[in-house]
Amino acid sequence: MAKGKKCGAKLSAFKGREAKLNLAVFHVLALKGPLTAYDLHKEVKAQKGLRHTKYTNVLRRIKALEESGYIEKAGTRKIKTHPHYQTNLYQLTPRAYLAILVNKTNLDEIIQKASRENILALIAALIQYTSYSQDNEVT
Repeated sequence: MAKGKKCGAKLSAFKGREAKLNLAVFHVLALKGPLTAYDLHKEVKAQKGLRHTKYTNVLRRIKALEESGYIEKAGTRKIKTHPHYQTNLYQLTPRAYLAILVNKTNLDEIIQKASRENILALIAALIQYTSYSQDNEVT
């Protein structure tokens, strides 16, 4: 494998022009926990290469990731400057944590180094998923 190349699988959340911002949102929420859109924007802007990211772009990514099931609303919090208003807190879903792990995992390495029991469990989970998705497929 070429030096410097990522070895994980490419998921739809990490492809295209929004991949860099999606990864930054995932990274910040994984490290900091539930945040408001404004706080998330501040944390994303603090990262190198994303200093000129606009709030509207982060808000658009939040809505898109929420629709695709990667982040969810975790509650509300009062806004300091407007005491009568509340804003949503966002957190990662288990789907997002799985996407992060799959993105960083080399599947060839798993196949080579995993124990027999882990491989059998992974096969069972994949078979269960594929049979479930085939049963729910509309023809």
